[in-house]
Amino acid sequence: MKIIKRSGTEDNFDIVKIEAAIRKANDSVIDYEKLTEEKIQIILENVERACENMKRSPSVEEIQDMVENQIMSQKAFNVARNYITYRYKRELVRKSNSTDEQILSLLECNNEEVKQENSNKNPTVNSVQRDYMAGEVSKDITRRFLLPPDIVEAHEQGMIHFHDADYFAQHMHNCCLVNLEDMLQNGTVISETMIDSPKSFSTACNIATQAIAQIASSQYGGQSISLSHLAPFVQVSREKFRRQVRAEFEAVGIAPEEATVNEIAELRVKREINQGVQMIQYQVITLMTTNGQAPFITVFMYLDEVPEGQLRDDLASVIEEMLHQRIVGVKNEKGVYITPAFPKLIYVLEEDNIHEGSKYWYLTRLAAECTAKRMVPDYISEKIMKKLKKDNCYTCMGCRSFLTVYKDENDQFKFYGRFNQGVVTLNLVDVACSSGKDMKKFWELMDERLDLCYRALLARHERLKGTPSDVAPILWQNGALARLKKGEKIDKLLYNGYSTISLGYAGLCECTYYMMGVSHTEPAGTEFALKVMRYLNDACAKWKAKHNIDFSLYGTPLESTTYKFAKCLQKRFGTIPRVTDKNYITNSYHVHVTENMNAFDKLKFESRFQELSPGGAISYVEVPNMQDNLDAVLSVMKYIYENIMYAELNTKSDYCMECGYSGEIKIVTDTDGKLIWECPNCGNKDQNKMSVARRTCGYIGTQFWNQGRTQEIKDRVLHL
Repeated sequence: MKIIKRSGTEDNFDIVKIEAAIRKANDSVIDYEKLTEEKIQIILENVERACENMKRSPSVEEIQDMVENQIMSQKAFNVARNYITYRYKRELVRKSNSTDEQILSLLECNNEEVKQENSNKNPTVNSVQRDYMAGEVSKDITRRFLLPPDIVEAHEQGMIHFHDADYFAQHMHNCCLVNLEDMLQNGTVISETMIDSPKSFSTACNIATQAIAQIASSQYGGQSISLSHLAPFVQVSREKFRRQVRAEFEAVGIAPEEATVNEIAELRVKREINQGVQMIQYQVITLMTTNGQAPFITVFMYLDEVPEGQLRDDLASVIEEMLHQRIVGVKNEKGVYITPAFPKLIYVLEEDNIHEGSKYWYLTRLAAECTAKRMVPDYISEKIMKKLKKDNCYTCMGCRSFLTVYKDENDQFKFYGRFNQGVVTLNLVDVACSSGKDMKKFWELMDERLDLCYRALLARHERLKGTPSDVAPILWQNGALARLKKGEKIDKLLYNGYSTISLGYAGLCECTYYMMGVSHTEPAGTEFALKVMRYLNDACAKWKAKHNIDFSLYGTPLESTTYKFAKCLQKRFGTIPRVTDKNYITNSYHVHVTENMNAFDKLKFESRFQELSPGGAISYVEVPNMQDNLDAVLSVMKYIYENIMYAELNTKSDYCMECGYSGEIKIVTDTDGKLIWECPNCGNKDQNKMSVARRTCGYIGTQFWNQGRTQEIKDRVLHL
């Protein structure tokens, strides 16, 4: 059995150390107040059994809580008091250098919590370590100076989660929709170098990838670009190639026929599209931002975003090439093609591509093949989104964060060049458990916790106010988000709906079960769950009216936080069946991963909640290997088009470097009770010798996960 030390490092469970601490406290009291030898052994046995029953590595703090409770259960109150006093004094000493300890454990690559914090960051790489070191300092400053104590306490107790505190000390925002059209058509500046409008498609792709890397280093969330902004440069290349071919014919004394010139030029155009798309795929994966990871980039593929005719056909050609190359995958260090994490792809289902025989049906079949093999693209239904977003269809900013609908000063809808200010998430399970099933108290507590979130969100907003455009020229001055002047503040972009700020929520499923005694998929549970969602939306509307800031409800994509919330709930409320008995809680409004439901019923059910989560939402269905059953994939895609705005299919695409196995690498329990990954073919358990890709929060993760998220992945049932 393992434990997690205060520094984040993992160590073996040692009952002798616990016994020594108990005996030290026991020796500090007079004889008649002391624990007997028998009672000490009972305490030790109970603590060890409780740790084993947790089915994960307990923290030192959790073990100390157990010891305190066990000493008090034996009526040895003075022993308990002295144990608590000693623990408190030690905590004061540790607080003076806890940040130092965290940083040192990072540098020695033995911080187990950090290793599993972000499934797309490798903590052994110097640049990642540097980012984590800066993050530890930022979190320390945030806790001590930048946030009110009650918000810090609520965050540490898992009542709320103040996201990205490791970046809060700087004036940085969350995620954005890049105005690539402005940057490419009107030129931009990258690293103080003027970049003119590109003269070919491949150059446009190259500029786009350089911009992506710079933008990722200037914010901490995801970004999205649209292929429709690159498509016009296919025609630029086409005209260039026609001139070149014509000149080449004339140079050798051949009178060129227009049809021949055009035919040869089209061959070169096709090759250029291939090279440009390959540049995007490989540069995005191989570029490393200043925080030591590939940019969290989403590529949007929407045919109806451009007019019919040659431009739409060119966009279709670019989409086709993007899908073809993603199906192939990328080579790992062993030269084997695997599933890359980025770029994330989103494909819009629309009338011209969803029906067999429609003009772009071939693209939809290709998208289905890509999903079956590589888990992307995800799917937006133009039909449903237009119903929910005032007849607009547009991409999310990252894995699921959607902007609100906005019109500029010219009364034109505008989405690109906008951003999100940040996220604070409410733990709905904690609200429920704190109420003790008293419905009146539940809503009173909901108001108290929402007030915490409200003030925490305003702190995020205030942190951005007064930010000069000079902090990130590519964002604020050179077209990615705006064209502000040097020294100009970004304040006007924080109001009037230009940007959003997100109230996240998590654990609606467990919250409903605790309060109603049934799943939120049951009628009584559904009614309560929808009431909670409407209540959260009403709060956002009230705050928006008061401040003219677009507060928006957001289905939080918990990654490491799901484990944190679960541990906090277990510490505060113990083990409650179907509520706190897992090492994770459910993302946003999702059906619990263990609940058996077919894909179509799940999507239909969750569509009601997606509508009430305007700031961000995505639904998924868990499926087996579908490469030989594309008709089933297409059936799900057609259902998405008719019923839900945004959804994805989760399949498996793993590889074992020891034996060459390709398929699903399984999660098993080792002798210490820890969940580990194992190749079902050869038994390989070395994570360094396997490639595992799973979707955990909208993005595909490839660097493995903490024990809570790993358990959630293991518990998932198939929906198809």
